[in-house]
Amino acid sequence: MINTTIAKLALQALLGRRRFFLLLAFPVLLIGLVALVTVLVDGDAAYEVLPSLGYPLVLPLVAILAASSVLGPEVDDGSIVYLLSKPVNRYGIAISKWLVALGATLIAGALPILVAALIAGDSTRATALFVGAVVAGTAYSALFLAISAITRHAVIASLMFVLIWESLLGNLFSGIAWLSIGQWGLRIGHEISTALPDPANLGYAIIASLVVTVVGTWFAGDRLRSFSLRGED
Repeated sequence: MINTTIAKLALQALLGRRRFFLLLAFPVLLIGLVALVTVLVDGDAAYEVLPSLGYPLVLPLVAILAASSVLGPEVDDGSIVYLLSKPVNRYGIAISKWLVALGATLIAGALPILVAALIAGDSTRATALFVGAVVAGTAYSALFLAISAITRHAVIASLMFVLIWESLLGNLFSGIAWLSIGQWGLRIGHEISTALPDPANLGYAIIASLVVTVVGTWFAGDRLRSFSLRGED
């Protein structure tokens, strides 16, 4: 199902766009901020930057940029039709693009959170946050890929989801945790460090994350199949 040619094209699209520099700016700023706070104040104060800024904001923003870069431009300019005219499995296209978006999300989103947490000086909490970020980043990249396959305004739609649902409502209402990708990741990370919140049942968090990842990638492939059947641009 994985098409290496499609994956290489998706990687070239990701690296060749101005969004790539924005993608790198987020982790650099996050690590720099944590390092600065660590030097000026202490590690505990610096660590608080991560669950309040790095995890709920930087990680999903990186996932949005990555997912929209590997698929969104082709939908925007109509070149997706030329790709779909080839005898290539549509689900293979979606999986290949998702893997590229996932790799970028983990490298530019999850890994910097680990590095920043280690700078703050707590290896246990750093590992817990990293595991949570990997789980959340995996589901985020699949969800945002599906959104990119639905609308030409994928970045705006994804930002609305993150800022309103995940950040605003997720912080105001505890019940939202059951439907929050970020909270699922934190719950899994809680198994490593109890310093992380415990917003949902562990089994539910694992299953929900898997469902969003699988369904999001499948839906993106199904949407691509619909493009080819209807000849949409």
